[in-house]
Parts: sequence; C-alpha cells; structure tokens
Amino acid sequence: MVLDRLARKVFDKGFEDIVGYFKKGDLLILNNTRVIPARLFGKRKSGGKVEIFLIEKKDPVSEALVRPSGRLKEGEKILLESGDEVEVLGRGEVGRLVKFARPIEDILKNAGHIPLPPYIERRDESSDRDMYQTVYGTKEGATASPTAGLHFTKELLNRVRGQGAGVKYVTLHTNYGTFAPVKTDEVESHKMHREYFELPAETIEAIRETKSSGGKVFAVGTTSTRVLEHCSNLITMNDKRLTMNERGVTDMYIYPGYEFKIVDHLITNFHMPKSTLMILASAFVGCEFIKEAYRHAVAEKYRFFSYGDAMLIL
Repeated sequence: MVLDRLARKVFDKGFEDIVGYFKKGDLLILNNTRVIPARLFGKRKSGGKVEIFLIEKKDPVSEALVRPSGRLKEGEKILLESGDEVEVLGRGEVGRLVKFARPIEDILKNAGHIPLPPYIERRDESSDRDMYQTVYGTKEGATASPTAGLHFTKELLNRVRGQGAGVKYVTLHTNYGTFAPVKTDEVESHKMHREYFELPAETIEAIRETKSSGGKVFAVGTTSTRVLEHCSNLITMNDKRLTMNERGVTDMYIYPGYEFKIVDHLITNFHMPKSTLMILASAFVGCEFIKEAYRHAVAEKYRFFSYGDAMLIL
C-alpha cells in the first residue's frame, strides 16, 4: 500500500512497484541487524518447564523474560536442553537477570531457538534461522526481526540502485523494547527499553550528500527511523571533522507531535494496536490518515504483522 500524505490518497500496489518511487540521488536506509536464537527452554529441579527469552546478549549476565517468573527464586538454577545451567538472579529493567556458566554464544548455538512471533503457533525449525532474517542482515544481536526489511530481495535492491539511488545501512538490535505493548493511559507516558545501535560514518556522509542535493531519505522500518532520528543532531551538523562511526543505546520513543528531521519516506509493515510501532507510524502520517489507511487495508484483506504486507509512506 502506498500512502501519499500530500494528496491524502491511498494506492494499492505490489511491493516490487516500490522501485518506481526512487529517483536518482535518493537514499535507502536498511537495518542490517541479524536475529539470534534468543529463546531457551529448560527445567527446574522440580521438573517444571521454564522458558528464557533473552532481551540482550551479554556475557556472563543478560536480561531476559523468564516464564514463569513469579515462581523462580533468586539463585535458582535452570537446566537447559543442552545440559547447561543458568542461574536466575534479581530483576532487571524489564525482566530477570540470568547468569550463564560458559560463553552465551556457545549456549545459543547449541540450545537456542529462533524467537518467532507468538501468533505463529509452532516451534521454530532449522529453516527459520535463515527465513526470519533479512537478506542483508550481517550484525548478530537482534531478538526480533526488523520485519519491514523482509520484503526486499537482493534483486530488488539492485533495481533500486539501478534507479540511481544509494543503499546504506544502520544497525539497531531489535529487542523487546520495540514490540512491548503500550500499557499507560497516556501515550506520552510509555517508556522504551534501550536498544543498541550503530550508525556508520559512510551512512552519515551519504545522508548529508542526499539532503544537500535535494534527494529523499527512505527509511526501512521503525528501527532504522529511530536510529536516524536519534542521531539527527549529529547528522545535520555537517562537520566532516565529527564524522565517525556512532554507536550507543537509544530509548527514543516517537509519538504524534514529533517533527521528523532526517526521514522523508517510511517503509513499514501493518502493526499491532497499542504498539510503539503503530504510534510512530501515526506520528509520521497523522492519526486520522493512518486510521483511514488501516480501514482500507482491512477491507482489501492486506496481511498484517511480521510476515504481512508493507506500506510505503510518501
């Protein structure tokens, strides 16, 4: 679906038609994070089943969503399918802290499962380690796929380049923070969980060149958008002496009223109600127009959520 904000019109297209919206001098920004097998299954000494869903990947202590959390005591050991033990510690910012006895990389390789969305009602399969990834994902660390990018093939990206547009990358290790539901009565009161990001110097330079030449920046997904807007002051400084790889964490939360400084066009999926992703799209489009677009999507039987259809917002 294509949303033209200026004309306030909605158009039905195939995703491959997106190539025609790129012009020479435009820039496509992709999030090159790669999903890790972040879900672990184990048992308590009593035999009760336990699921550990990592929010981050750190040695030796990581934060995770642990189920059933309320029954687990601090210091309790969980025996994983691989035979490794995990110690459950105190509470973190969102979930519980868990301590691994050996490098987490090795444990995930042997015992980790790809964290498919909960509405996919099956256990993950070996093929999901590739299928739940973008074709350009290279930086491992995400615990959820940046799903707007799943629509792109290598051929389609080459066709975008053939239009004279550039293709550059950012990294944001998508985690629970992106998908956590908004539970506050007031939208503004929600707090985002921090996520690690990287913004390469060559991407900063490409954005500056695009903006100075009158080109448009297309961001793929809310994750790419948040990295670019988080770093907007650095990007717009336009001081070559300050151009270097930028990295850190962001808890940037974009809601209606925000003025976008870097992103001109957004490619995103259809999102869940009461999600920060839906709220960001509303900020970009306008609340009434996004509702109109979603009503059209429902009527036309568009597919929603992670493996669903996409929209291009002009």
